[in-house]
Amino acid sequence: MLRGLALPPLKVLVFILGLFLGLTGLLYVLAQVPNPNSYRFEVLDVVFWAALVFVARRTAIKLPFNAAMSHVFIVALASVTMFPAWLATVLPFLFTFNKDIGKSSYPWYKEVFNRTQSALATGGAALAWWWVQSQGQMWALHPAALDFVGILAASLAYFVVNIFAVTYVIHLSTGTSLRKVWFENFGWLWVSYLVQAPVGLLLAKAYQTPLVGGWGGFTVLFMMLLLYFSRYYWDEKVRLEESFDETIEVLVSALDAKDPFTRLHSERVAAIAQSLAQKAGLDEQDLKRITYAARIHDIGKVAIPDAVLLKPDKLTEEEFKLIKTHPVKGLEVLKPMLDRLPQEVRWVIRHHHERWDGTGYPEGLKGENIPLWARIVSLADAYEAMTAGRAYTRAKTPQEALNEIIMHAGRQFDPQLASFFETLWLEDLIWKDREEFLRRYTLPAHLSALSSPSGSEPASATSPTSSSKRRGPL
Repeated sequence: MLRGLALPPLKVLVFILGLFLGLTGLLYVLAQVPNPNSYRFEVLDVVFWAALVFVARRTAIKLPFNAAMSHVFIVALASVTMFPAWLATVLPFLFTFNKDIGKSSYPWYKEVFNRTQSALATGGAALAWWWVQSQGQMWALHPAALDFVGILAASLAYFVVNIFAVTYVIHLSTGTSLRKVWFENFGWLWVSYLVQAPVGLLLAKAYQTPLVGGWGGFTVLFMMLLLYFSRYYWDEKVRLEESFDETIEVLVSALDAKDPFTRLHSERVAAIAQSLAQKAGLDEQDLKRITYAARIHDIGKVAIPDAVLLKPDKLTEEEFKLIKTHPVKGLEVLKPMLDRLPQEVRWVIRHHHERWDGTGYPEGLKGENIPLWARIVSLADAYEAMTAGRAYTRAKTPQEALNEIIMHAGRQFDPQLASFFETLWLEDLIWKDREEFLRRYTLPAHLSALSSPSGSEPASATSPTSSSKRRGPL
């Protein structure tokens, strides 16, 4: 290992090296491929399209798992219909500069991966375009129809190469299953690739058929401007969603702050749930999600009157019935954002008071019919509540709370999770002692870690991370 040079995990490094070698071989093949395009280009044409690649990459949109998307896809498709296959492939490799290049958060190997996979995807698109064009006489298609089939084939090839490379490197760097990465990042993208493929062809045709000032670049710039306006409106939508997310965070914090016994209750439940979920084998992305779910599990209590919620004495039967409605009310409170919340997060909010023996609420689910995430948060919630105490009952010591959980394993709690919890408790993690946690706590991440944006641009690199055990505040 070179001193001072940041390196990714070995398997990620080997994969990136394999992609680079694959690109070298592909360029050799493409150099032998006859140019199917009739456009006679000049140096200034290459400079113009290189500039478009540069700008498109630097206006990328962030995705989950630290991936991103950009308009390079459309520019690349246009270039393969105009330039020789090898040149179209070289352009994204040389000119896709990420705006974060040079920052510690964006290491050199991520830039190499981005450039390499983008060039490979463009090379695949160029091969597909060349093959379709070479079949023109055999298929006896009208030139316009042949171009349309060719651009769809090029789009599909770009999609397959691009998404395979990004999906697999995310899998290697985070341990997230290929299926999860695909469905949560890219499962919706394939239709967008095919739908926007004609835009790339249209850009190329517009460039080759000047409408203003004798230069097609003016038309291309106008069309790209329209694409960036669409991105602006998407960004505004994201900002609105983030504002709603922050409002929820404020409500949760205000809820916990109403009573000294529940101060930072949700944050500590989240810390316990995160440790327990990691022990249960959840991957990095699910750890982020269950942490957030635990943060907002009690959001329904904002709909419960303070006279009941903060009552210093034991609740009456009617008051307890009212309190028991908070899981259902939680989903009602979050109705404007339910379509953004993963199903598992909604299950946590609704089912975190179910019991293993079926005597919980609101549905009386039993055993493994209770969603796993809800079982995890239920145990974390119980431990936090027992060690925090209430006005009408003293707080239990950590040892007493652990004994309660062990005693109720198989009745209130999932016995396997109770066993995991005991193991974690013996490791003296920060959440074990409530007072220590309150002293060292810092605010965790917002829901932005969960958002899955919708768009139509190709994806790029992920930043390899690890889910190491936390021994400090969240």
